[in-house]
Amino acid sequence: MSGGVDSSVAACLMKERGFDCIGVTMKLFSNEDVGVDRNDACCSLKDADDARDVAYRLGIPHYVFNFSEDFKREVIRRFVEVYENGDTPNPCIDCNRYIKFDRLLSRARELEYDFVVTGHYARIERDAGGRFLLKKALDGAKDQSYFLYSLTQEQLAHTSFPLGGLRKKEVREIADAHGFRNAQKRESQDVCFVRDGDYAHFIEEYTGKSYEPGNFIDVSGNVIGRHRGLIRYTIGQRRGLGISSTRRLYVCDKNTEDNTATLGGEEMLYSKVLFAERLAWTAGSAPNGALRVRAKTGYRRPERWATVERIVPDGLRVEFDEPQRSTGAGQAVVLYDGDVVVGGGTISRSRKDRDML
Repeated sequence: MSGGVDSSVAACLMKERGFDCIGVTMKLFSNEDVGVDRNDACCSLKDADDARDVAYRLGIPHYVFNFSEDFKREVIRRFVEVYENGDTPNPCIDCNRYIKFDRLLSRARELEYDFVVTGHYARIERDAGGRFLLKKALDGAKDQSYFLYSLTQEQLAHTSFPLGGLRKKEVREIADAHGFRNAQKRESQDVCFVRDGDYAHFIEEYTGKSYEPGNFIDVSGNVIGRHRGLIRYTIGQRRGLGISSTRRLYVCDKNTEDNTATLGGEEMLYSKVLFAERLAWTAGSAPNGALRVRAKTGYRRPERWATVERIVPDGLRVEFDEPQRSTGAGQAVVLYDGDVVVGGGTISRSRKDRDML
């Protein structure tokens, strides 16, 4: 229970279904430790109080579990390292993978509880063969299955998403009807531990490092300007480059070895092929041979038809029917068969991709 309306209503629905519930708020970091105002981000004292108030109204115990060391190791440190390597991480996926459905599930088992229940908008169903299927939420605008592709069959068997068949408006109405004080609470935005979305400032403060300026180069290797440190730029970025040009320029590649960022036209961002690693097969076993899927390379991006095939070692080749705009390495590509999540992986480095081709 994060203190938000979604997890509060999820707890309410499970209680009404007759389950023996406890409410858990995870302490993932101290806001002061990451330079965030305690009342302007998740994990604040106010959030914990909101969760505790809902638990009191529901008549269930409320606990705070301190997972800050796990979160620091598995999420924040990974976030920083990926940025330092020139890629763009997705810490929400890592939090689900290593904290909510790993560490928290282990704690639930220690306490002899059967399920971890969250306010995610997704569904879990079981097919005729007994396999657990992760499916999209009925409300496509709120569907969060993209962030959950790493869930294993064992984790799906002990997870519940009560909001998967509801719309946000319905969730707020349920919260209002039960008198929850967070019924109209605004949703948290961006990465929870980064103030104002300024990733570079957070990384510099967290590591105590300064990241050296370097050269912007064109596709021929000619120096065309200076950047302010590679961690300040993401693939596809156009604004804030400080380069005068007769055409729009975009960050098309970053090379941490020589501290350069390559700028080019938007057409350089498009490709039909990407590669992924750190694979997870949500629906069970990995496919044999080529598989037709609809692939999604970002939470807000549409799905596109693609053919996927495993490569050796633990890698995946994804070839789209039409060229797609790059999201940059470090992001996730998630594979769907209709509304069922087949699996996914972490998009790998663009230079390595070209070598593999």
